[in-house]
Amino acid sequence: ATGAQEPAPVPAPVAQEPHPAQPVGQFLPVDGGQVPTTPHLAPTPPEAVLVPPEAAPEPEPFAAAPVAEEAVAPVPASREADPELVQSVDDLDTRGADEDDHGAEAAEAAEETADATEAPAVDPASQEALAPQDALAPQEAPHDGSSAGAAEAPQPVGPAAPAYDDAERAAVLKVMRERRDIRNGFRSDPIPHEVLLRVLEAAHTAPSVGHSQPWDFVVIRSADTRRAMHELATRQRDAYAKSLPKGRAKQFKELKIEAILDTPVNIVVTADPTRGGRHTLGRHTQPQMAPYSSALAVENLWLAARAEGLGVGWVSFFDEREMVRALGLPEHLDVVAYLCVGYVDEFPDEPELMQAGWSKRRPLSWVVHEETYGRRALPGEAPHDLLAETVAQIRPLDAKALGEAWERQKRMTKPAGALGMLEIISAQLSGLSRQCPPPIPEPAAVAVFAGDHGVHAQGVTPWPQEVTAQMVANFLGGGAVCNAFATQVGAEVCVVDVGVATDLPATPGLLPRKVRAGTSDMTTGTAMTREEAKQAIEVGIETARDLVAAGNKALLTGEMGIANTTASAALISVFTGADPAEVTGRGTGINDETLARKTEVVRRALELHQPDPADPIGVLAAIGGFEHAAMVGLLLGGASLRTPVILDGVSAGAAALVARAIAPEVLAACIAGHRSAEPGHVAALNKLGLRPLVDLDLRLGEGTGALLALPMVQSTARAMHEVATFDSAGVTEK
Repeated sequence: ATGAQEPAPVPAPVAQEPHPAQPVGQFLPVDGGQVPTTPHLAPTPPEAVLVPPEAAPEPEPFAAAPVAEEAVAPVPASREADPELVQSVDDLDTRGADEDDHGAEAAEAAEETADATEAPAVDPASQEALAPQDALAPQEAPHDGSSAGAAEAPQPVGPAAPAYDDAERAAVLKVMRERRDIRNGFRSDPIPHEVLLRVLEAAHTAPSVGHSQPWDFVVIRSADTRRAMHELATRQRDAYAKSLPKGRAKQFKELKIEAILDTPVNIVVTADPTRGGRHTLGRHTQPQMAPYSSALAVENLWLAARAEGLGVGWVSFFDEREMVRALGLPEHLDVVAYLCVGYVDEFPDEPELMQAGWSKRRPLSWVVHEETYGRRALPGEAPHDLLAETVAQIRPLDAKALGEAWERQKRMTKPAGALGMLEIISAQLSGLSRQCPPPIPEPAAVAVFAGDHGVHAQGVTPWPQEVTAQMVANFLGGGAVCNAFATQVGAEVCVVDVGVATDLPATPGLLPRKVRAGTSDMTTGTAMTREEAKQAIEVGIETARDLVAAGNKALLTGEMGIANTTASAALISVFTGADPAEVTGRGTGINDETLARKTEVVRRALELHQPDPADPIGVLAAIGGFEHAAMVGLLLGGASLRTPVILDGVSAGAAALVARAIAPEVLAACIAGHRSAEPGHVAALNKLGLRPLVDLDLRLGEGTGALLALPMVQSTARAMHEVATFDSAGVTEK
């Protein structure tokens, strides 16, 4: 980034016990000042125990580095706020960017480029949150055209073709930025023929694979036809609404999703996969290029309509074959888009779905990769490390909002402290969101990470390993306890294969993110490599990003993996210093003999690896599971996006210990959903300084305890919004 100043060196943090006993009302430091809190929920957790970073050569200047030489990629500072950070929670807010609910809209990358910000400068201090081995590996500098291959290319003769001048370029980018998917505010004014003709001509000039021009445009003005289409869309809307979790369904009910009857013109855009014949250029191995090409015509039409002052709304609530028959279209055509077109009262500054809180725009820096997927870098910048970037975004609770929350609690029509721990949670939500009252954490999603464990071979459980894959299928079929609980509380269940030993078939609702088919046996070697551990953490970060960008305002941890409580016990033993016998439990209900074997397996693994809690990723790689690593990423990702994360049981507690060692302030986003019957969970919660909301001797996992706690968290936020104060209600205070 230009103009960035080198930050002052930051001394290595000193080891501290998390949250030593303090009386209620003590003060702990937070961003912007000091506010009262409790010993169980400190807004600023203590620092991690860290190892001084190994000596490393200074990074070479980025821009001039040849491909054959490697330079250390810049890492954003993990402490000081930087207004130009590329990845920020504010990038997900509804400010100054356009977004629609239709992923099929093409060619909007120019809008992102126009709004992109610069990357932060290198800050060596930010590397201290990770173990020395996890400082960014040297990476190639961006290609600057100086490679040998480029030298062999034909040399240009004469000047390049001219670009548009500044005013013309600004006009092109302006229409892209201000294009909107419109559903509200249409007018009945007729569209002049010459205007509609210009819009269709623009659509017809779209690029197409093999110049196949597979599109057709069916212009509909008939009121009868529009009513018939409206009825088809209404049926599909109702079917979709029934499929949603209650939290989402409540949001969806308030949305207007089409304007078929409100617009004077509807346009159906089709794709003819047979146009151009059997040997259409470019479709030999990719027959789907016909609808893709027609999607480009849709974008051209949309931009031209915006330039003419016409609003366009894309309706996708149709059964395609049903529409083909209702409109009398040839059966071989694919319907790409049904567009409602008309003049509007205004074009909103932000997309309607963003205004409604349905979804948020993903920052450009999340989606640009250089050379290989996962090597993220904006043009002109060095590749950045996802884990380091995420850690750099984690901040303490906001002091101003925390103070406002405490004051509001005093003025609400109830005795001070009458809601107990829920008042603490409401203040935490305010500090996390930087506003009081805080947003109600709805809708919410539980991420169930699934993985298998090599230590299963040591006989630590009587359950066969294939149960992991079978339970994943059960989650996807809606038949597990977590599904029932999620339905009751209105949460979405997101199932992620991060390391299941079995190859799982593609299934709606399953996110295939497998790092490897199960870990190795931690009693004979490391469970995974360091790189695999980081990869699994990044799966969790990406999952958090996806769920928050989709509009979820709370994340819940869930997991599934036969033998994962063995790995959990090992992790908890390392980070709490407790003996394996104190933190190893019965898991799925094992007998005394198996418990003794399980405890001895944990002890042998720790003796073999001698894991150092100052190296959290090393510990995770040696004795953890892929689902533990993914939960670490979910916690870090949620905290970086200032989104509350409700922890489930013992495996979540183990993951939270690792996450805290990487980034201590991650605990500002964490809420302990329940206390598991597993002894290791009690040790983990005590070390973390978190008080659970539910204590019912649960030991199932799957996110069940977190789901039971969700309504309590939502209720305390709602109380901040809806409970009157003594002044507003006219109630006399004591």
